[in-house]
Amino acid sequence: MDFIELDGVEKVFDVRRRTGFMRRERRQVRAVDGISFRVPRGEMVGYIGPNGAGKSTTIKMLTGILTPSGGRLRVAGIDPSRERTRLAHRIGVVFGQRTTLWWDLPLRDSYRLMHRMYRIPDNRFRENMDRCVELLDLGALLEVPVRQLSLGQRMRGDIAAALLHDPEVLYLDEPTIGLDVVSKAKVRGFLRDLNAERSTTVLLTTHDLTDIEQLCKRVMVIDHGRLMYDGALAGLHEVGESERTLVVDLERELPPIELGSEPSVRVVKVEGPRQWLAFPAATSAAPLVARIAADYPLVDLSVREPDIESVIAKMYASDSAA
Repeated sequence: MDFIELDGVEKVFDVRRRTGFMRRERRQVRAVDGISFRVPRGEMVGYIGPNGAGKSTTIKMLTGILTPSGGRLRVAGIDPSRERTRLAHRIGVVFGQRTTLWWDLPLRDSYRLMHRMYRIPDNRFRENMDRCVELLDLGALLEVPVRQLSLGQRMRGDIAAALLHDPEVLYLDEPTIGLDVVSKAKVRGFLRDLNAERSTTVLLTTHDLTDIEQLCKRVMVIDHGRLMYDGALAGLHEVGESERTLVVDLERELPPIELGSEPSVRVVKVEGPRQWLAFPAATSAAPLVARIAADYPLVDLSVREPDIESVIAKMYASDSAA
């Protein structure tokens, strides 16, 4: 069964700006422009795009915060804008830039308030809270007021808060923003287990393609309010002809690395013993790393993912050339 359904959904905002003394100009901004897609129950989907593309507007319509200007939208068979209270018990939401926690209360007290607000059975609340506290490493933070938490700590606290009432669908807007590498790994593992164990439907928006790569089999790209792509991440890289970057640190300064049998790999920058190599994002880095390690005095290396803006820019360039 399709848990989330959008058919030709639009959202238009009226914007007024001053054009002179006592004069204002009114214009319409189409934030979401005829989007249609389906998300089956239990699927994890990446919903990505550059800033201002319409991602957050879509999520706000899915939660009932905003009312669509046109089209049809259903979540679990419910119209979010008409039955927002009923839907609230079935969804969890995390907005990376805004917290759902009480600013001046310790984290534990925020959770106790949600216990009462959602009328969560006591046993279930304790079980969910203990699990979230353990897996998201929140034990030392429970007595700390939310305003004293770092951004990364607060994000982990917000994710736990969104899951205390066992939502059927979880909307995550930049859930790993401000997290260090270790915390990101914990959050990704937690979300992966949540989806596998409880079949929670997840719609994830992020600028970190690694989040998508490790969590989602399906990705949707939105830009200027329109759905540009819906499919596998590998297919997105192929359509956008995107490249990953291998940063190689050698023992000493050497001429640019040559890999004659790999024509798709090219050196794009050299600074002393450090070299940057670009290669197709849809291919594995392992053979390339093995080849360099065998032929060159390798000290260290890292792989950098393409940013979403560059992927979409190349998608546009391909469309224009066609």
